[in-house]
Amino acid sequence: MKVIRIKEGKDRALQRQHPWLFESAIAKGGGDMGETVRVESMAGDFLAWAAYSPQSKIRARVWSFDERQRIDPDFLRQRVGAAVRARARFAIDSDGLRLVHGEADGLPGLIVDRYGETLVAQFTSAGVERWKDVLADALLIETGLSRLYERSDASARGLEGLPEVTGWLRGQGDTSLILREHDWKLGLDIALGHKTGFYLDQRDSRKRFSDFTRRLRFQKVLNCYCYTGGFTVAALTGGAAHVTSIDSSGPALTQARANVALNGLDQQRCEFLDADVNASLRRFADEGRRFDAIILDPPKFAPTVTHAERAARAYKDINRLAFKLLEPGGVLFTFSCSGGIGVELFHKIVASAGADAGVDGYIQERLGGAPDHPMTLAFPEGEYLKGLVVMKK
Repeated sequence: MKVIRIKEGKDRALQRQHPWLFESAIAKGGGDMGETVRVESMAGDFLAWAAYSPQSKIRARVWSFDERQRIDPDFLRQRVGAAVRARARFAIDSDGLRLVHGEADGLPGLIVDRYGETLVAQFTSAGVERWKDVLADALLIETGLSRLYERSDASARGLEGLPEVTGWLRGQGDTSLILREHDWKLGLDIALGHKTGFYLDQRDSRKRFSDFTRRLRFQKVLNCYCYTGGFTVAALTGGAAHVTSIDSSGPALTQARANVALNGLDQQRCEFLDADVNASLRRFADEGRRFDAIILDPPKFAPTVTHAERAARAYKDINRLAFKLLEPGGVLFTFSCSGGIGVELFHKIVASAGADAGVDGYIQERLGGAPDHPMTLAFPEGEYLKGLVVMKK
């Protein structure tokens, strides 16, 4: 077994059972791509078993902090089984859910979503890539399914020195699927959509928006960065009189229109714009348009903390414009999925946007990812999605 030694004073995160070990913390030692290595202090004390990644700044990702543990197929099957069983206790109202959420489930770099009878997996780290076949078989055994599609095309693969890979890993079939979420249906394509095909992490926030719409009787809703129209369907099923949905992806808007039709909703209550959100918000302000509710669910502006300053300006600008477009008493559902923007910083950005817009608001709720996208006590970085519900005074 190969060994890596940690510099003096650089083992505190491991002592707190944080699963990442950065290149700068390593004094000596190494391993092959994805190989399991023994992590020790400079004094030779055991710290962890980890998967080594020669090209990543996260040089090793921890499998286990138990010295007696052996990292073998049985260990991986047990971890997969535990993750799948945990979801049965999360009370998820959908047949689309996340089964494995990387570090939170003790499988660093592995993302697995279930859409009905089909699994979609992303292998984003060297460790899970090395054990791909074992993990694929374990997933099918634990779920009783026979179809597993691979979407290992995330940018994180490049940081690990791994090529992009997509296609059927087990079984085969149509990649266009329909999932049930709460009281509606949503179509997706696991081969072409973002992430594994859909944003399952916003499931509960879509339901909250539908509930707000029903309770407050929103008439005019603006859905920005609408993707395939999940919030649009939520607003319409909640009773919104009209929803304007904006995205810069033509294929996503085509699917959004299809999702409205799939739920038997009136297309006359919808307007779909293939346009830039920022430019559209400015145009609406110039035209004097106003909305009872606005959703801002932009893409990741800050993948790491090094991008936070630039991202903060972008988040502030769209929120400032949104506040100006809201009617008094209107509601803003605003989100950030950027790992480099923490909860407190996001709150400050939205507050600053309100001040620049000359408005104040009541914070009705704080939102986060659905429970099948968990963070853990030892891995707070799992809290990448955060949101605020703000009612304009």
